[in-house]
Amino acid sequence: MAKDYQGEEILVVRRSLFDELGEFQGINADVDAYLPSLLNPENNFFMDRGAAEDDPSHKQLIPYCIFRVKDDQGTRYLHYTRGKSGGESRLHAQVSIGIGGHINPVDQREDHLGFDTYMAGVEREIDEELNIEGGHTNKIVALLNDDSNTVGQVHLGVVHMIDLENDDVAANEDAIANLAFTTLEELRGELYDRLETWTRCCVDVIEEL
Repeated sequence: MAKDYQGEEILVVRRSLFDELGEFQGINADVDAYLPSLLNPENNFFMDRGAAEDDPSHKQLIPYCIFRVKDDQGTRYLHYTRGKSGGESRLHAQVSIGIGGHINPVDQREDHLGFDTYMAGVEREIDEELNIEGGHTNKIVALLNDDSNTVGQVHLGVVHMIDLENDDVAANEDAIANLAFTTLEELRGELYDRLETWTRCCVDVIEEL
C-alpha cells in the first residue's frame, strides 16, 4: 500500500542532469563539479513526494548530515536507530549516522531554489530532528548516490560534516531512537552489519571527507 504524503512537495532534479554531470556509485567528494548545477534554480523544482518516491527519472536532493565531536574521548560520531515513525518505511530499524530530510517550499528564500534555499532546509531539518546545545560548523563534503536499491534510485545525498562544540545532543523525534556517540572503530565493527546503505558508504571513507 502506497504511503500518503499528504501533498508534500520536495526538491528534485531530473535524473538526466545527474547523468550529464557524471553518474557515479557511492561517494564522490568532487562537490564543485555537481552542486552548482544541482542548486541552479533553472535545473531543480518541487515535485509531489508521492509521485517522486516511485519515479527513478528524478532524484530527490537529500541533505545527509554527519555529526562529529572531537574531545578528550577522541573523535566520535552521532548514530541512531531509525524508528517506525520515520518518513521512509524502507529504512526502519537500521542504524544511521545521517540526519536530514527533504527540502520543501517552506524553505524558499530570495534565491528561489538556490544555495540559500537549500541551506535553509538543511538547518530546518537539523532543528526539527535534534536539540543541540552549543555551536556547530556545517561543511558540504561529498555527494552520495546508490542505485543498487529502490530507495537509493530516487534519492541523491548531499553529505554534510557537522563539527560540534560538545556532545550535548538529544533527539527531538520518535523516529530517532537510541541516539549516542560512538567511535569509527565501533561503526566499522559490531554495528557495521546493521548500518543503512548510505551510512556504510560514508563510514567506509569517512577519514577522507
